[in-house]
Amino acid sequence: MEKETHLSGASPPSSDVEPARATTLVAGIPAVDLDGLTLYEKKCVLINHEIDNNGMGRYQWYIWGLCGFGYLLDLLWAQAFGLVLSPLEQELGFPGKSSGNISVAFSSGLTAGAFVWGILVDIVGRRWAFNLTCLISAAFGLGLGGCNSYPAFLIVTAFVGFGIGGNIPIDTTICLEFIPQNRRFLLALLSIFQPIGVAICSAIAYGFIPKFSCSPNFSEANPLLSCNKVAAGAACCTRASNMGWRYLMFTLGSITLGIFILRFVVFNFKESPKFLVYRGYDDKAIEVLQHIAKTNKRSCGVTKEDFDALTTEQDSNFSRTELLGAGKVQLQTTMTEKFLIEGARYKLLFKGWQMSRLTILVWLTYICDFWGFTLAGTYLPTVLALKNGAIALSLKFTYRSYIAIYTPGIFGVLLGGLMYALPRVGRKWTMVFSSAMMGVSIFIFSAVNSEASNIGLNVMEYFFQSMFNAVLYGWTPEVFPAPIRGTACGLASFWGRLFGIIAPLTAQSLIPTAGLHGDEQATNRILYLAGGITLGCVLTVSLLPNKLLGSQSM
Repeated sequence: MEKETHLSGASPPSSDVEPARATTLVAGIPAVDLDGLTLYEKKCVLINHEIDNNGMGRYQWYIWGLCGFGYLLDLLWAQAFGLVLSPLEQELGFPGKSSGNISVAFSSGLTAGAFVWGILVDIVGRRWAFNLTCLISAAFGLGLGGCNSYPAFLIVTAFVGFGIGGNIPIDTTICLEFIPQNRRFLLALLSIFQPIGVAICSAIAYGFIPKFSCSPNFSEANPLLSCNKVAAGAACCTRASNMGWRYLMFTLGSITLGIFILRFVVFNFKESPKFLVYRGYDDKAIEVLQHIAKTNKRSCGVTKEDFDALTTEQDSNFSRTELLGAGKVQLQTTMTEKFLIEGARYKLLFKGWQMSRLTILVWLTYICDFWGFTLAGTYLPTVLALKNGAIALSLKFTYRSYIAIYTPGIFGVLLGGLMYALPRVGRKWTMVFSSAMMGVSIFIFSAVNSEASNIGLNVMEYFFQSMFNAVLYGWTPEVFPAPIRGTACGLASFWGRLFGIIAPLTAQSLIPTAGLHGDEQATNRILYLAGGITLGCVLTVSLLPNKLLGSQSM
């Protein structure tokens, strides 16, 4: 069972407490429960207590749903670029060997977005990062439909990725700080929005692309060529006859814009109280808690006087975050001092052996995870088609199999959320088990070849991949304190997405010049690489320090 800890490194509360002291209450919390904590941590305990008293009220469900839309956008757009590749290539006329540049551009944007937004969310606040990522994605997403050249499409795609890349680290950070502690399994269930995004994108593409594309778009028999490749006056694939992929981009951009409007206009999203307290705005933090209570139709149980009572206590430890300029100290510093404070704040990621160990292992877990499932996602469809072809199964059967393979991912997320909430299993051992099963399924898939195994083992891989990622994304913000929570999540996502770009490049060295067709050894080498790196998650998660897997985040 995971144990609660104090991330500041303060000693646990002493059992040797005076009777009179134990009866003192602060915002309904016995003072003894606050002993041994820093001033910042005491305020966080009061905030946690108030959030817990709200339960899953109306405000909390609004937050969970809006954060879920961020997850939805992540795979909504990722799915889109594969679906528009064929009509895009036919109209713009770029060579097939350059088609992978779309994935590189999008992944590069995701990587930059995870890094930049993960840091900014701890500097400019949750509210602005929450809204700006959506606005940037919407603006450039709508712009994709107007691109008339391949270089322009790649540049705009990178900016879409830049906006999308901040969604998961920001959304998990926000959701954690607004939902009660006994409902944290909902962090894992945010991932259920991802397969929903895939389904929505596929349905929209099915409605637009076949009907509004150059004919014959999906046939090799005399296809219309790009107007850039034929003589003037000859029949070619024009923009007017190939609007399907543009309609898809316009629709997805509109959906993204609609989510921005829900976040920024319709819903009155308030800044995180923990962010405000860290920055010294106690009055505003109380106003946010009062707003949440009002939305949930209850009275707020924390007052400014409760915060002030903490500041007058003689036994309050001086917080690590205060040493870096937390609280009201920040309101009295120059810009140069603020800059130095921000630089020093990142040292919290490596403050002491346990925190350094946690940070490095989290990074390695994301690297192994993204590297493994990127290889699987990139090459398993091709390998599946080759293995099915070897046993005389049609390409139509293979594509129909994808529906059976990816649908169970929804149930993988649900199981991950259930295991997340079981105290005897918890986050750590759920991730160990699911990552082990991911790797094992890939290794077995390389050794057997039948209709049942080709579907069943791929179902197994994607099921446990969905389960592992659901828990990983929900768990990561829990183990880092609020002042660096967004930064920690963003950097972890950055390293993962960076190696997601590197993974296919390393795998290419294992592929013969003639490609994978007919080379069973080459396909197996790729599967061994993907399975082996995925099993690396088993090691990195197993080594995570249990004493930092606390149940109460600060």
